Amino acid sequence: MIDLLKHPPSSYINGRFEPIPGDDLVSTDPTEPDRIIWQGSPSVDHVDQAIQAARRALDEWSARPMNDRADLLRRWQQIVALHAERIAEVITDEMGKTLAESRFEAKALADKVAITLDEISLSRVREYEVSVSASRAGHCRFKPHGVMAVLGPFNFPAHLPNGHFVPALLLGNTVVFKPSKQTPAVGQLLGELMDEAGVPPGVFNMIHGGRGVAPALVSHDGIDGILFTGSWAVGRSILQANLDRPGRIMALEMGGNNPAVVLADAHLKQAVVECARAAFVTTGQRCTCTRRVIVEQDIAERFIPALCKVTSTLLIGPPRSTDPIFMGPVVSEQAVQDVRQFQDDLVQAGGRVLVEATAMDRPGHFVTPGVVEVDGFSVQTDCEVFGPFLQVTVVSDLDQAIEQANATNYGLAASIFTNDDAAYETFFRRVRAGCINRNTGTAGASSKLPFGGLGHSGNHRPAAAFSVDYCAYPVANMIEHSADAALPAGMHWDERWV
Repeated sequence: MIDLLKHPPSSYINGRFEPIPGDDLVSTDPTEPDRIIWQGSPSVDHVDQAIQAARRALDEWSARPMNDRADLLRRWQQIVALHAERIAEVITDEMGKTLAESRFEAKALADKVAITLDEISLSRVREYEVSVSASRAGHCRFKPHGVMAVLGPFNFPAHLPNGHFVPALLLGNTVVFKPSKQTPAVGQLLGELMDEAGVPPGVFNMIHGGRGVAPALVSHDGIDGILFTGSWAVGRSILQANLDRPGRIMALEMGGNNPAVVLADAHLKQAVVECARAAFVTTGQRCTCTRRVIVEQDIAERFIPALCKVTSTLLIGPPRSTDPIFMGPVVSEQAVQDVRQFQDDLVQAGGRVLVEATAMDRPGHFVTPGVVEVDGFSVQTDCEVFGPFLQVTVVSDLDQAIEQANATNYGLAASIFTNDDAAYETFFRRVRAGCINRNTGTAGASSKLPFGGLGHSGNHRPAAAFSVDYCAYPVANMIEHSADAALPAGMHWDERWV
């Protein structure tokens, strides 16, 4: 059992840690699968308990001045900065990303507070006043939605849920956080650190995702919003569970099948390096990873062999290695099998293996990166595989490249490599994606910008710098400053009546 937690496996409800002994839910080290990181038996009863606690705390928390809530977040900022190395260690233990990447993620927690409190972010929920008439003023004010359910992913188990609950708390909401069932230790650590920051009881709650917990949470009548990062399949089930709740706010970030277009005038080295980096960073386990490379035919004979060479020489190893490891294991044996099965399916459909993805002959969930050339993409065969795997196709020109880039149900990120300003503007205008880059890969977003997609990638509720948008709603209110309002036509008034 991991020794970086202060408490045994527990939920955190109403300011108290509730132990959950047992072994219904187990997380293991992807590098050493026999090493248990965390195990416990979550209770579906905790869903109702946590929501009730959040509901009881809502009125007092939302009534506090925003500056007071910001002060708590600044304490959170200090705590997570102080424990950044501890956070990184747990992420690497449980998720398997390299320690350098885990440290980068851990640092992002404190950075999120600064970005949320920045003037650019807060300007999106700034109250304002307008004149309606000589004696009547109109105001736009913002109110929190209420109790927000935050469902976190395994690939960024600290940074991405933090990106939801920091703005949610600032705007006066209370939170019930359910970490991924693959990273419960990271989730519990966030609960312990939030307790250390002094969050009032019930304002922040953390429950684990055992059998039936997630469905009970997202369909509970006591929540007012769902902030989710994960797969399209799970996002779809959340939407289905809430068909009769159109007023419930939902911010869904659900992955991508992201294209990168390489035109003939691209800088060859830049395009190769960035496509390889974006495809295989975090062992291909980012929603913004490049999954499809679309190459203009005039550069294909130079670009594709170079891309395959870089791919075949990436250093793979234990995430704590002192060597400059590029990528570690995937999160589970199932993830290894998913990559291999997808490669086999492509070959059956006529794909040509350029670099084979193979399970490595060593302990742990290690798989080498793969590259397969295909004759084209279509929405009928559209699939996101969450691992180090890349498809490549060749096109004749920009128009065909854009057509192939849009041959997906997803719409999260897209990149184009070109020195032609007009080509870039055409690409930007016609490609359907929420993040569109030029001469840099699809993976690697800035928290100072909006982050989100469309189609199977999201529901137009971008996070990052725009996350305050889904954490409060605008309310119009008009105030009359005179008691001498003119009577409307057809109405009579006599002072003797009062």
